[in-house]
Amino acid sequence: MKIYSDIYDIERPFNRPALTIGNFDGVHLGHQALFKKVVELADERNGDKVALTFHPHPMKVLRPDNPPKLICTLEQKIELIMAAGIEHLICLPFTKEFARTPASFFVEEILYRIIGVEDLVIGYDYKCGRGREGDIDFLKRMGDKLGFRVHVIPPVKVDGMIVSSTAIRELVKKGDMRMVRKMLGRFYQIRGVVRKGKRRGGPIVGFPTANLALNPEDLCPKPGVYAVQVIHGERLYDGVVNIGFNPTFGDGRLGAEVHIFDFNKEIYGHEIKVNLVERIRDEKKFSGPEELAAQIKKDIQKAKEILKEIRS
Repeated sequence: MKIYSDIYDIERPFNRPALTIGNFDGVHLGHQALFKKVVELADERNGDKVALTFHPHPMKVLRPDNPPKLICTLEQKIELIMAAGIEHLICLPFTKEFARTPASFFVEEILYRIIGVEDLVIGYDYKCGRGREGDIDFLKRMGDKLGFRVHVIPPVKVDGMIVSSTAIRELVKKGDMRMVRKMLGRFYQIRGVVRKGKRRGGPIVGFPTANLALNPEDLCPKPGVYAVQVIHGERLYDGVVNIGFNPTFGDGRLGAEVHIFDFNKEIYGHEIKVNLVERIRDEKKFSGPEELAAQIKKDIQKAKEILKEIRS
């Protein structure tokens, strides 16, 4: 997949492109429906498959005091869009100046003249341009005028709920990883570089852990213990993670402590990816290492049962 970090990096219009536009935070099932339609339309005429997104998230610019917590990093979003079959990703810098762009200019100059759109695929609630003035009726009128088709994808529902980034954020904050998985079409994932911790996991408690720092500004799942899958390099391992503030030892700093089953490698400084499969229990304070170790044994057993179930 080729990535364009500015609209003017596009030297000429694409080859008969099908295009979709959005923030695509999480690349959930609703977004995947857009990409699927783009691929279908482009394949009919051997055209280019194009997506246009923005960075940072527009609300981080427009509402800097209360921006949404993102479901996935830009790196992960790019990986997922590529996996959906998109060949060209335009990742436009979102600024206050860009937010003032009239919808007519955005469509006529950027989508039509620069990108060369032939099919525009949008969600049922999509709007573009200054003050979100460019609604679906406007886009259809522009399509009739300029000669491109507009395809509106209806909402995707799971268990009666409309799949949306807002709904997924609320589910993540509640720790409902089963429903999150249904809406994403995959496990919710946190990533990070393993840092050196207090070295209590192995020597004191008896269960070595890989420690990840978590940014409170990112979308953090509800504190507690989760059954997880851990990706290190090309291998997948089972494990259990405690997300929270480690009240037993009074650390007071948000983090994730991952115990990886059947694993004895030195991975300080390595990136790992942690798929959150299911929440097991709340984080709690124990009287000391012995009581904590006894509970971890129970958590590991429960995690193994959960992880075995998802493979069956």
